[in-house]
Amino acid sequence: MSLNTFGHLFRVTTWGESHGPALGATVDGCPPGVTLDEAMLQHWLDKRRPGQNKNTTQRQEPDQVRILSGTYEGVTTGTPIQLMIENTDQRSKDYSEIARTFRPGHADITYHMKYGRRDPRGGGRSSARETAARVAAGGVARAALAQLAPKLDIKGYMTRMGEMAIDRDAFDWDAIETNPFWIPQGPEIANEWESYLTAIRKDRNSVGGEIEIVARHAPAGLGAPVYGKLDTDLAAAMMSINAVKGVEIGEGMAAARLKGTENADEIFMGNDGQPVFSSNHAGGILGGISTGQDIVVRFAVKPTSSILTPRRSIRIDGSPTEVVTKGRHDPCVGIRAVPVGEAMMACVMLDHMLLHRGQVGEMGGRIG
Repeated sequence: MSLNTFGHLFRVTTWGESHGPALGATVDGCPPGVTLDEAMLQHWLDKRRPGQNKNTTQRQEPDQVRILSGTYEGVTTGTPIQLMIENTDQRSKDYSEIARTFRPGHADITYHMKYGRRDPRGGGRSSARETAARVAAGGVARAALAQLAPKLDIKGYMTRMGEMAIDRDAFDWDAIETNPFWIPQGPEIANEWESYLTAIRKDRNSVGGEIEIVARHAPAGLGAPVYGKLDTDLAAAMMSINAVKGVEIGEGMAAARLKGTENADEIFMGNDGQPVFSSNHAGGILGGISTGQDIVVRFAVKPTSSILTPRRSIRIDGSPTEVVTKGRHDPCVGIRAVPVGEAMMACVMLDHMLLHRGQVGEMGGRIG
């Protein structure tokens, strides 16, 4: 199995399976001199960690990350950074009954058709457990970004879960960290979301979600025309996350309903001598290059395919069967996808910052 690496200069390779002894990431291209220790990475992994409340899978994994190489005395050396997270709460027997059966909605059947074999324990590489390695790598990227672009702030939140959607007129940045759904709304709305998801779970079902990731105070000039677009890499990064089925930048699909006079963000000169835009329909990117506005990426995750409601399928021998997926699964995988999306945004932003620095340095067009 190839293609487990992403990035240009800041490159991340993830490895390991859901029910193997460990998983992790090899991070290459991180600049030297970046302050980094395990506690800094653990902060981000704890946001994604399973079993923290009844709204996520009850698999109890501490997700304790270890830095095996690439740092000395708490500072990066410029050499590859090896990150490892041990699996401690596997229950592989939960998957013994589906070893020769294809679960509807899962990658079981495509892995089998491509490779002729698969790891049925939790889905192996197709498991959402793989994203823990991405979050660890994203922590490395955040540490580097904190020194290269200290004003940059990457924040993710849920905008929809099934029939529940946020009220953008009541958007509250400070509320995001105060509820288990990472929604920018007050506690009464979070309670409504929890009641809705509880009913879904008790019905032995699952539900999809929509997540928005914003890079506030992003510098202008990141990305390149045609094949090196910043939004191209952001879209690919988000689409690579398990269960993601759609990605948008800025207005995204809604732009198809707008007129040119509505969609084009008008430009003015600000009092500080920098351009100011009337709106941000472009999501902070024009022609593949960042404008200096907030970069806005949105992605949709499908409902968790592992549910206790019987679904029709086939076995490896082609015979029909019904599948009930046992084990511990997220009723809405979108909740824990928020820190994963943040991590992917951080990796791509750092990668393009290093590309920009390598190509043009501090040069660039001046206005005024």
